[in-house]
Amino acid sequence: MLTSILLTAGFALMGAGIGAGIVAIGAGLGIGRIGGQAMESIARQPEAAGKIQGAMLIIAALIEVVSLFAAVICLLIALNIAGIS
Repeated sequence: MLTSILLTAGFALMGAGIGAGIVAIGAGLGIGRIGGQAMESIARQPEAAGKIQGAMLIIAALIEVVSLFAAVICLLIALNIAGIS
């Protein structure tokens, strides 16, 4: 019985850690792609640089918020399963 509980808690902690890692990788890829595409757009159309930069910053902030939310959820799952409240 105790082994089953520990095994379940271990899987939950491992899942939360993997989830947080995937969130960090996804956010990095998303922000990198936004930055690269924005620079390419500015190079093609320099007169629209202000609008492109503004949109890029807003989208990057939204990605950061979603990734932070997901990482916090993973942390809460890990702490709840570990019994640290």
